[in-house]
Amino acid sequence: MTDKALRDVIVPAEKATFWMDRWGNWCNRHGRFEHRKIIAHFNAAIARDAQGYFVSQINDDVREKVYFRYEETALFVFDVRPGEALTLVLNTGREVGLEPGMLFIRNDHLYAREGGELIKFNEASMLKISRFFDHVGDQCFLNYKGQRAAIPIMDDRSST
Repeated sequence: MTDKALRDVIVPAEKATFWMDRWGNWCNRHGRFEHRKIIAHFNAAIARDAQGYFVSQINDDVREKVYFRYEETALFVFDVRPGEALTLVLNTGREVGLEPGMLFIRNDHLYAREGGELIKFNEASMLKISRFFDHVGDQCFLNYKGQRAAIPIMDDRSST
């Protein structure tokens, strides 16, 4: 049996008919996607290369690669699981062990940086992780299993 070469079809972001909003929701001209299986399929298909984030699928001998528009990032924390350490569950399904130095706050939103990628917490994950926060003045701290770490605040001029 021989492997058939795939023909690539590339769709640039400006021609994509869907996009991701600032909270990690998939949208098209009709509004937010609602079907859970479609949303899960799109999220699981997110990948990144030098041109940006895209989703791809293979149909017969065609690999379709569609770049899409997004604000800031296409990676979002959708769940936070406590355990030996806190685990972040991303929209892609990937799990990331949280190291306190990964977190920062910008424009009143919580982010993590992992492996050169920017990851934004969605509203539900913010609620889950917030129980591990405390504040002294304007400074926010992550407290988990006896360890306390300051979460830096970055402004728009700071590099992230």
